[in-house]
Parts: sequence; structure tokens; C-alpha cells
Amino acid sequence: MTSTGMNMNSKITFYEDRNFQGRSHECMSDCPDMSSYLSRCQSCRVESGCFMVYDRPNYMGNQWFMKRGEYSDYQRMMGMNDIRSCRMIPMHRGSYRMRIYERENFGGQMHEMMDDCDDIMGRYRMNNCMSCNVMDGHWLMYEQPQYRGRMMYMRPGEYRNFNQMSTGSMGMRSMSMRRINESCY
Repeated sequence: MTSTGMNMNSKITFYEDRNFQGRSHECMSDCPDMSSYLSRCQSCRVESGCFMVYDRPNYMGNQWFMKRGEYSDYQRMMGMNDIRSCRMIPMHRGSYRMRIYERENFGGQMHEMMDDCDDIMGRYRMNNCMSCNVMDGHWLMYEQPQYRGRMMYMRPGEYRNFNQMSTGSMGMRSMSMRRINESCY
């Protein structure tokens, strides 16, 4: 049996300036728009749990995965100028299962995954992964092999076209995938 629950003690604190200076805002759940709390956000501390942070409001734009730790200067660490929204990632206990497809709208080759894959070309002989159906668990998908490049957070659901998802200025294909599991927390 699968159990996905909200982490009631997940906590991230955002700061307006680098090195945890300036005004701060604490989040223990999703926050679609941080502009009402802070004029900018340039550092944060993840005290518990895991979060995805976005450089635009409403979970849009470029995404970064943040686990427990201190992030004193986004620009230097990740090339990120600001954080405008964040989403808490619930702890998942149970199986992980996802179907990946070579083309949009679940077209082309299909493979079912239950574990991490550092290179879909090497493992499945797929040149692209442009859509997926996440049946169990929470995943990170990366645009390059070996878990590099831009990433997308995928929770259970159907994702028909990665090009239409807002991951920055252009669409994205996925070449490696990783489960968000207990080792991430």
C-alpha cells in the first residue's frame, strides 16, 4: 500500500538578502506568490523536508530542488536570481512507478520505470522523453543524462507535453529521472 502524506514539520525560511539577512518569511506548505511577504528572496534555510522553488510566481519558470541545508547565495550557488514561489514535496512511502513516452501525448516508445534512470538513451534506446504518466511517487526529471541540467518536479498525474510546461524560456525534454525518496530528506 502506498501512503503519501503531508510533512507537517517541513519548514523553509526565506530571506530578502544573501547570508540570511533582511526580512524573512517562513513556509511550512506551498506558497504560490512570495511577493506579498518579501520584495525579493536571495537566501533560504530548509530546516526539514524538501521543497521545489521557482523563479516565477504560481510554480512557473525554472525550478530547483532544495533539501535540508543552508543556501546563503542563490546566484553564486545555482545561477538563480530570485525565488518567487515554492512547493512542499510530501514524503512518499511505498512503490514508485512512472511510464515515460518518447513523444508528446503518450506517443512513440513507452517504458515503465520503478527506479532511478541516469540515462534513458543508454537504458531504453530512447532519443527523447516528451511525456509521462506518474502513477506512484514523486520524481525529478532532468534535461540531460546523469541528473544534470534543468529539472522538473513530477507528482502523480499525466504530463502530455513537456514543451508546454513552463520550465523557462523554452520547452524541455527529459533524459534522466530520479525518485524523491527517504534518502533526499
